[in-house]
Amino acid sequence: MATKKPASSAKKSTTKKTSSTKVTTVKAVSAKKPASTLFGLKLTRSPKLGAAVAEFVGTFLLAAAVIAGQGQPIIVLFALVGIVLVVGSLSGAYVNPALTIGAWVTRKISGMRALIYIVAQVLGAMLALVVLNAFVNAAPEPTGQAALYGQTVSLFKAAAIPEAHQWVVFFAELLGTAIFGLAVASVVGQRDRVRGAFTVGIGLFLGLLIAGSGAAAVGATTILNPAVAVALQAVNFDTIWPFAAYLFAATLGAVIGFILNDLLVVESDGGREA
Repeated sequence: MATKKPASSAKKSTTKKTSSTKVTTVKAVSAKKPASTLFGLKLTRSPKLGAAVAEFVGTFLLAAAVIAGQGQPIIVLFALVGIVLVVGSLSGAYVNPALTIGAWVTRKISGMRALIYIVAQVLGAMLALVVLNAFVNAAPEPTGQAALYGQTVSLFKAAAIPEAHQWVVFFAELLGTAIFGLAVASVVGQRDRVRGAFTVGIGLFLGLLIAGSGAAAVGATTILNPAVAVALQAVNFDTIWPFAAYLFAATLGAVIGFILNDLLVVESDGGREA
């Protein structure tokens, strides 16, 4: 009998170890979270893809608002405020290739993210042009007095850059995007979404208002967004000036605005006495 007792105690200890191991295994398996599914399909989390989709949707909405509102600054202001509130937490709501390059130059976003954003922004603006153009083409033929006076529904687009005034448009785009870029750079990373959205919207409003006064004096259009310039059919291959003004000057102005903000942040004391 004495020789059986150690065996029974060994069995008990073995059983305890086995049961404890089983419990641990069950807990480890139960700790795993189920994968997200959509219509039975497993979804893999991709932050960059989600941000790109947000930029695509945001730029589509902005370009559509500019076309539908015929570029009125006050309409664009509130449209951009709404867009920043909707997609700002997902991607930063740059919705503008010029601002995206400004953020990349000042190392606020990576080069890969900037490239993905720019592609998404251009595609979103192009889709806005296609959709709104389809709406216009679907409009019925005018009748009555509208037909008598030749009134037809047409899609809003940018005016052609006038001859001998190309440099006015160039510097208007440069100045306007510098103002806009300064406003956007000042709220990058800010947690107060409402304040940031209105700062961005008012920054664009000021840029359009100030630069637009110069462009309007020569019969041109101020855009301050290379992707929206595509949607407004401002970019064409007849001359180099649309590329120089609406793409290069706008991008350069945004970069200047972002760099200027960084310099002001470094040099400023926050308004406090030393």
